[in-house]
Amino acid sequence: MKSYGQLCALAKALDVIGDRWSLLIVRELMLGGPCRYTDLLAGLPGIATNLLATRLRQLEDGGVIRRGHAPPPVATTLFSLTDRGAALRNVISELGRWGGPLLAEADGDDVFHSRWMTLPLDLYYIDASPALPPVTIEVRTGDEPMVITTNAGKVHARPGTADRPDAVMSGPPQLVIAALSGRIDLDEACKGGLSVEGDPAALARIKPA
Repeated sequence: MKSYGQLCALAKALDVIGDRWSLLIVRELMLGGPCRYTDLLAGLPGIATNLLATRLRQLEDGGVIRRGHAPPPVATTLFSLTDRGAALRNVISELGRWGGPLLAEADGDDVFHSRWMTLPLDLYYIDASPALPPVTIEVRTGDEPMVITTNAGKVHARPGTADRPDAVMSGPPQLVIAALSGRIDLDEACKGGLSVEGDPAALARIKPA
């Protein structure tokens, strides 16, 4: 790993996590917990296998991740964040907040995994009517469905489906993200191809903080 050679905390941090793909590896481990090498490879479309191996070794040397072993019958190597790696959560969240407006300019060919929405929804969104009963929203976009729930004014998101959601939102990722972020209103999104089943008022509860 090449160092900036500067006696500066930011430079020293970038010596460890500033290389291409490094923070995206941290993102995957933050979202999915301990992961196999193949899980990380699937979650990082575009990375070369040799580069992933190099970045994992560098992050391990830097104390950001650790290797462990899954119990039998799996018996495979698992990568997970150390306490120091988990402490990057605020760094990841602030970079995500800063990059949020750039999603509007994203290329339509960009790869999208729906689980990437979980972190921003958990961190930046609130229930606009916390005094009302909780709501459950199923979002069908990308590679797998997501469930958004409200509780005591907070918003939580997870991969999966809901038994009896209050509303179901379906559509292409760019349109779903634009509607959830408030860049376009729900009526406009529906005219553009978004599908909403159930109670639209439930969707109105989910707002950027």
